[in-house]
Amino acid sequence: MRWTRNIRVAAAVAATALGLAACGGGGDSGGGQPAAQSKGGAPIVVASFNFTDSQILAEVYAGALEAKGYPVQRKLNIGSRELIYPSLKSGELQFLPEYQGAAITTGFNGEAPKDAKSEHAKLTELLAPSGVSLLDYAQAENKNTFIVKADLAKQHGLTKISDLKKLDKVILGGGPECEKRIPCFLGFKDVYKLNASFQAIQEAGPRIEALRNGTITAVTVDSVNPLVGDPQFTALQDDLTIVPTENIVPAVNKKVLDERGPDFAAAANAVSAKLTTEELRELNKRVDSDGEQAADVAKDWLKDKGLA
Repeated sequence: MRWTRNIRVAAAVAATALGLAACGGGGDSGGGQPAAQSKGGAPIVVASFNFTDSQILAEVYAGALEAKGYPVQRKLNIGSRELIYPSLKSGELQFLPEYQGAAITTGFNGEAPKDAKSEHAKLTELLAPSGVSLLDYAQAENKNTFIVKADLAKQHGLTKISDLKKLDKVILGGGPECEKRIPCFLGFKDVYKLNASFQAIQEAGPRIEALRNGTITAVTVDSVNPLVGDPQFTALQDDLTIVPTENIVPAVNKKVLDERGPDFAAAANAVSAKLTTEELRELNKRVDSDGEQAADVAKDWLKDKGLA
């Protein structure tokens, strides 16, 4: 199976991006336990996308591996799949907490199954030719969620996306990529058949401000965003399922997985077994709203779960 068509172009960019210290945590891991003699060798390079939840997850898995004595190097906040996938394939990056549905739809331009188990099987098949394997997926997921102001929802009886047909016009705000994706604006138009237009707003802060002042009707946020559940907003049910399940799953370079063996896989799987969406939302809140560092909230979670 092929990678996204833009990946070849992005590969050169990725090589440059990975060399910059500003890309993320950078350098060898700090604060972890010393590597056991039998677990030495080159550090395992753990990567993340360029948003809060991904960085937290990378810190959580990296910390769990360090707690078991594995040497880890972090390359965080790199960017999109177009940047990360070529380096994961080559082995320059070796461990990536992924989101199953998005990996299928945006990583391979495929159609994601409707359940986590089937997604896992399909993504395993898609990644295999590139020498990348999947470990166990978590119950926790982070997917597109659409919110409107609570007073608008109450006024018009909006509880699900299809209810937006009650409005004369809908303006959806989101990142530029949303406009061309089924799990976002394209789903509003082609699946829900809404009389909708799109306004590209890159940053989350201005996006929410536009929602508050009524410039737009709805915005897309991550399901782990603290605004989901905020009484000022109403999260709409995706009743026609344009957004696939997005369970978190570690994607690991197969050579590294084979060399490190079953204890390595077990250390990562222990994290996946305990992750929940509600806990991820709280960790994201601590970083985005309270100003804590991703590494610190990850350490707290690992300690609380007995994994560090």
